[in-house]
Amino acid sequence: MASSTHSPARGDAGRAWGNTAIGLVLMVFMLFPVYWMVNVSFQPGSAATATDWFPSTFDFGGYAAAVRDQGQNLITSLTVALGSVAVSLLIATPAAYVLSHFKLRWAGPVLLGILISQMIPGIVIANALYSAYNQLGLLNSVGGLIVADASHGVPFAILIMLAFMRAIPPSLVEAARVDGAGHTRAFFSIVVPMSRNALITAGLFTFLFAWSDFLFALTLTTTKTVRPVTLGLYQYLGAHVNDWSAVMATATLACIPAVLLLVAAQRYVAAGVAGGSVK
Repeated sequence: MASSTHSPARGDAGRAWGNTAIGLVLMVFMLFPVYWMVNVSFQPGSAATATDWFPSTFDFGGYAAAVRDQGQNLITSLTVALGSVAVSLLIATPAAYVLSHFKLRWAGPVLLGILISQMIPGIVIANALYSAYNQLGLLNSVGGLIVADASHGVPFAILIMLAFMRAIPPSLVEAARVDGAGHTRAFFSIVVPMSRNALITAGLFTFLFAWSDFLFALTLTTTKTVRPVTLGLYQYLGAHVNDWSAVMATATLACIPAVLLLVAAQRYVAAGVAGGSVK
């Protein structure tokens, strides 16, 4: 009797340890490129094929060169990413509210158009924007990159917030209207606070889209005055790089804002993605 009572518990413990081991192996496999990037960034004169597995001494020369050469590009990327988040949320939040709480005749075709816009290759949008920007004088400008990146962020933000706002009971908005609030006040006093998780989720992914953008930067900028760090890193590589420490230090610095945002917004993102389906 005793052996039959303890066997299932030992089996569960064994499966738990097995799952944990598999999870650790997968985590190590996925994070190894990140480790190698950081490892190379601390080794002076690092080559592409002859780098120690562990840095014997920590050298910060690569980071000094990265800040000197790519500091302005990092600031440009941060400005463009934050601007894209602001533009995307300003457009997508009221649009999602209207599509979710108002009976519009053309709501279906509009949603279909938003979905189709997500399927258009980025190079098509970049080439179209190049011609328009050339006539409007927006080439090589921070504003032009913000609008270009927001063109990807707005449809995605609408889809994320639309699913969440549909779960907000219309009776809450109607109650505010009965109390004398207009549509605008009900939107900002009821809908926006209740959509906090969806707003953070949409803003975070829009930031990541803009922060990692390379295609728009390569197509719409041709000078050093406005150059995001992704393009700066690409041109930093060159064809005959012997010292990779500065390159990897730049890549490490470029990862820090995204990692900090993901850690800070992790619980909001989980609630924002699942919120529309569980309410």
